Amino acid sequence: VSVWDLLHSKYIPEENRKELLELYQAGELTLEQVKTVVSTIVTKAEAARAEQLANASSPRAESTVAEAEHAYPQEER
Repeated sequence: VSVWDLLHSKYIPEENRKELLELYQAGELTLEQVKTVVSTIVTKAEAARAEQLANASSPRAESTVAEAEHAYPQEER
C-alpha cells in the first residue's frame, strides 16, 4: 500500500490530510516525515479498533467481579 493510498484512506481525516500535504508542499515536512505520521496514525487506529473488538467479544472481568461481590457479600470479621 502506498503512502498516497493511506493518506486518502478512512484512517486520515480530510483536515489532517490537507494539513499534511500543505506542510509537505511548504517544505516543512519531508516525505519520510509524512510517511512516519501516516504510518503512526494508521497503526494507532488499527490498535484501537482491535482493542474495541477484543473488549466487545469478551466479558469484562471487572463487571464479573462486581456481580460476584454483590451476590456473595463477605462477612465482616
